[in-house]
Amino acid sequence: MCHAAVREPAGEQVSARTSGHNFSRPTGSKLVGAAFEARAMEFLQRQRLRFIARNVLCRGGEIDLVMCDRDGTLVFVEVRARAQQHYGGAAASIGWQKKQRIVRAARHYLATRSRRSHDEPACRFDVIAFEAGRLVWLRDAFRADEV
Repeated sequence: MCHAAVREPAGEQVSARTSGHNFSRPTGSKLVGAAFEARAMEFLQRQRLRFIARNVLCRGGEIDLVMCDRDGTLVFVEVRARAQQHYGGAAASIGWQKKQRIVRAARHYLATRSRRSHDEPACRFDVIAFEAGRLVWLRDAFRADEV
């Protein structure tokens, strides 16, 4: 069972299950997360990456942003934010299990995308970490064959 992110006319994001119309409004930390994702997306667009999708969800995984680099590489982006550097900060909070979930969602995305398109694009996994408000872009932060 997969989910798709949709936008309402007022610009508020709601999630919709593809198996029905179960709409719910984000609250609290989800709104904060959405704000950091929006900042990350704006930054990446200034770096000349093209927006493809946001909040791609499938059973057991999620991708915050899907972008396309100038050379055609499909970029799966995890956005993390931490106010403090405790336990290594935002980038260090992406452990092995989280990487597995991101890779699982990316594989699902590619499988559903490949039904429409027969070409397999080059892919990479980036992280945008907000460390005490400062944006850090980690290009090619990890690889699918590492997890």
